[in-house]
Amino acid sequence: MYWLVGLITLSLVGIVAAGVYLEFRPLSRKRPARRWLRGTLAANLLLFVVAEALLLFFAVDQSMAQAPAAGASADVSVGLGLALIGIGIPTALATIGAGIAVGPVGAAALAVIAEKPEIFGRTLIYLGLAEGIAIYGLVVTILMLGRI
Repeated sequence: MYWLVGLITLSLVGIVAAGVYLEFRPLSRKRPARRWLRGTLAANLLLFVVAEALLLFFAVDQSMAQAPAAGASADVSVGLGLALIGIGIPTALATIGAGIAVGPVGAAALAVIAEKPEIFGRTLIYLGLAEGIAIYGLVVTILMLGRI
């Protein structure tokens, strides 16, 4: 099972590296995507999804295990560790989404406030709505922690 965790980690590193590469060298009509880039990204994403599915399939018995008896030691198993990582994913994705939402909304709010200062209250509402995405992810994580 550890080899699946390693495979997922390598796949995630590859996806992040491709994202950083494309961030600094974005594609345009003058510079289309290289032939190998699309295939590599597709294969990397497919590998990640398959490895994640296999990990969930093999780790279900460990993550759903009974609580240890009163006299037994309470060690963290691989399944419990994976369950905790899975519980943290909604918060991580929600905060990334909130960051993506707050950037353009905040920039537009500052531009509008520079022209019409009386619209300050409305812009705060829009920023609050964008930040609400992160709070929803945190609430989902707290609800899932109650299930362990």
